[in-house]
Amino acid sequence: MTNADILKKGIEDLGLKCSDETIDKFSKYREILVEWNQKMNLTGIEEEKEVYIKHFLDSVAAVKKGYIKDGMSIIDVGTGAGFPGLPLRICLENSKVTLLDSLNKRINFLSEVCTSINVDDIELIHGRAEDFGKDEKYREQYDIATARAVAGLPILMEFCVPFIKVGGYFVCLKGPNADTELEESRKAMEVLGLEFVEKIDVELPEIELKHNIVVFKKVNSTPAKYPRKAGKPVKSPIK
Repeated sequence: MTNADILKKGIEDLGLKCSDETIDKFSKYREILVEWNQKMNLTGIEEEKEVYIKHFLDSVAAVKKGYIKDGMSIIDVGTGAGFPGLPLRICLENSKVTLLDSLNKRINFLSEVCTSINVDDIELIHGRAEDFGKDEKYREQYDIATARAVAGLPILMEFCVPFIKVGGYFVCLKGPNADTELEESRKAMEVLGLEFVEKIDVELPEIELKHNIVVFKKVNSTPAKYPRKAGKPVKSPIK
């Protein structure tokens, strides 16, 4: 199987359609990622097969079990090089996706990728979750908030949950320590209005890495004091 075949099959195994055009978009995305990675640190992996599996497929796997569906509004908090938000948008063409990152260089990179692969209905925001989570234009406006391993779970919750509508979901991509982090998150869940739904194991083709998707439902509105000011969630997580 070629790398493109592995990516196509992986996406289709998740129940999504994957055309040659979709693969072309991912191919171009990776080329620009490698090019920009020479001048700024976006990823530790550049080889095509690894990028396709560990970044693209891992991101799209967030649709597992159907919490994320096409047509939903999604915000990816601390998106970095666009994971998981941009691969999700490439595969879910009717979704309304916002990518938020605190580093403007990364937003510039994502802007170039989106222009090159002809994804023009995506919102790119340079800023902090602590600020935009208080903004009425964004607060409790999304069906889904997602993040991939940018911080510990209690911190991520404070960054992400203010963006989610009551009834929406926080879908978080985590590594093998998800169970420990879940234990540490009980207080944050209670305070921010979350209910744990399930932990989903993700098996990616041709690699041994164990990944998890942790899913929470927002059952109550987040108190107005959250998120706290920049720096506070990291220095003293809700525990």
